[in-house]
Amino acid sequence: MFPLKFFKMKHTISLRATLILAFLLIGSIPVFIQSPVMLGSYKQNLIDSRMQDIQNQCWILSNKMTRSGYLTSEPKDPLLDNEMSVKADMFNGRIVIVNRSFRIIRDTFSLSLGKINVSEEVIRCFGGENSNKYNSEKRYSALTIPIYSNSQDKEIDGVMIVTASTEDLLNRVSQVSEKGSLLNIMIISILAIIAVILAKLVMKPFRDLQRLLNRASEGNMDEPISSHAYKETMEITDSINQTLKKLKAVDQSREEFVSNVSHELKTPITSIRVLADSLIGMEDAPVELYREFMGDISVEIERESKIIDDLLALVRMDKTSGGNLNIAQVNINGLLELILKRLRPIAGKRNVELIFESIREVTADVDEMKLSLALSNLVENAIKYNIESGWVRVTLDADHKFFYVKVADSGIGIPEEFQEHVFERFYRVDKARSRETGGTGLGLSITKKIILMHQGALKLQSKDGEGTTFTVRIPLTYIS
Repeated sequence: MFPLKFFKMKHTISLRATLILAFLLIGSIPVFIQSPVMLGSYKQNLIDSRMQDIQNQCWILSNKMTRSGYLTSEPKDPLLDNEMSVKADMFNGRIVIVNRSFRIIRDTFSLSLGKINVSEEVIRCFGGENSNKYNSEKRYSALTIPIYSNSQDKEIDGVMIVTASTEDLLNRVSQVSEKGSLLNIMIISILAIIAVILAKLVMKPFRDLQRLLNRASEGNMDEPISSHAYKETMEITDSINQTLKKLKAVDQSREEFVSNVSHELKTPITSIRVLADSLIGMEDAPVELYREFMGDISVEIERESKIIDDLLALVRMDKTSGGNLNIAQVNINGLLELILKRLRPIAGKRNVELIFESIREVTADVDEMKLSLALSNLVENAIKYNIESGWVRVTLDADHKFFYVKVADSGIGIPEEFQEHVFERFYRVDKARSRETGGTGLGLSITKKIILMHQGALKLQSKDGEGTTFTVRIPLTYIS
């Protein structure tokens, strides 16, 4: 058995080969159609011309017979007999004369003299109806020509039956056909050369594009990819440049992320080491100082643990991309009340008032644990980055398709130039204050990721010094 990849490669055809075949077909089809049509027309013209010539020659002979009274005279005119034989030989055929009694009185083959011929064509000819037929199977033409009497009434006294072979004409057509076949081969050969050249010209922009892509795949992503030969290549290059731009942004983001992770994990460890080294270097340090330093070390360890937990949460969500949600019917009102109850002690320390406005009862398909984490992050941030004796208002509403959670605060706000970056990992508007409040810079990234996993949306409205409002919109019914 062959692998699937083998069959895919086997049935893959290049665009250049397809273009060559297409050009060949477009050029060859008229040739193949035209050749038999022209050959058939040439053959028919030859046969029609031959039959017309035979008819004219026989009419002349018939008129001579009429003037000489050939049918009634005895003996027969030897000159007419000789002319009849010559014409029969010239037509590579046979001439038979039938009189009014339907008796054959002259046969250039001398095979039927004295015999009776009452064929349908002869009878019709005596009735004034000439016949002119061609038998394609036996390759001969047959004509009937009337012979009139030499009297005033011009009655038909006899019938001339002429059969003429077309074998020589068909041989000539065969010769023309052979020469035509050679000509067709020459034309198709020229068409093949032209098709290869045209395909090469058509494919040149695509080969240039492939060369640039190969260089990009080797790591040279700074060189712009441009091909404006065709509208299609221009659209392709625009899409590729957009993709490369995003890839470079992702690569840069990854580098920044690694740098930030290293920095964030290193900072608490550095603090712990400084505190530990200070304790080791002290002799007979008081117990109170030991306790203070150990308390600081504990805080730094907790901070390190929180950073690691948030990083693991992000990694898990990146890997699952929404495929690991434990969806269930959850009462959103009860969930928000539980979150606010859990965060009230933190708000109380800063004298921040928590307000919950429930416009209607809402039940939705969500992952309760993950959504609780996302909403907790929003409310906790609103508390931490608030003013003393401020407020945080959480509003719940819904329509027939979505439910909405609005978290508004009276805090310090976010300057407009920083708003598009707040969902980036480890991004902090005020780094000093973030560390004072114990933030890791990952909370909003985790929140947005969870909301997107629920096929929702997260919007930010804020003014520097006037507070911030986050609005969450999530479908009531989760559709995978």
